[in-house]
Amino acid sequence: MNKCVLDTSAVLAYLFEEVGAEQVAPVLEAGAGVISSVNYAELVGKLIDQGMPATLIRETLPGLELELVDHDQAQAFLTGELRAASKAFGLSLGDRACLALAIVRQLPVLTADRAWLNVAVQTTVRVIRG
Repeated sequence: MNKCVLDTSAVLAYLFEEVGAEQVAPVLEAGAGVISSVNYAELVGKLIDQGMPATLIRETLPGLELELVDHDQAQAFLTGELRAASKAFGLSLGDRACLALAIVRQLPVLTADRAWLNVAVQTTVRVIRG
């Protein structure tokens, strides 16, 4: 399976067996998931918000076999640049960081956020929920 960038929402859907998890599972099971360090931090924060203890998060996330990519200068600049194209659709810093990684790596991205389909970007956006 080819690699795919995963948005925080996609990983959360998988972990909580939400709608769309079945589209994320094959990516994770193949070890083909790529995630930005920005989205990884967001993922940890969301799991903390759900009441998951940090020790359990530390045990769970490595088992997903995600390729964690540091948010470098090129991605940071592109994340900022995407603000203009995405502001009207409410994309967050984390959303734009995810898109930036997908663009830089020339990989498709999986998200649960339909608003991403409205943003003109040079990557394939796949929404996991109908």
